[in-house]
Amino acid sequence: MEKKTLTVEGMSCDHCVKTVKNALGGFAGVADIAVSLKDKTASFGYDPAQTPLETIKAALTDQGYEVTE
Repeated sequence: MEKKTLTVEGMSCDHCVKTVKNALGGFAGVADIAVSLKDKTASFGYDPAQTPLETIKAALTDQGYEVTE
C-alpha cells in the first residue's frame, strides 16, 4: 500500500471534508483517509493495482475540487 497526500483546493466547510472522504472511501484499496480543511489536504493509503491515482484525482475533480500533488 502506498501513502499519498493531495492538495485539495476548494474545500470550505465540514460538508466538503465529508464529500472528499466519501469520494475517497468509495474506491477499492483506499484506506486510512484523513482530510484536513485547515491544510486543504487529503491523505490516504491506496493500492494502485486496485485503483490508480489518476482515477482518485479525477473523482475529486468531478466533485468540483482542484487537486494537485
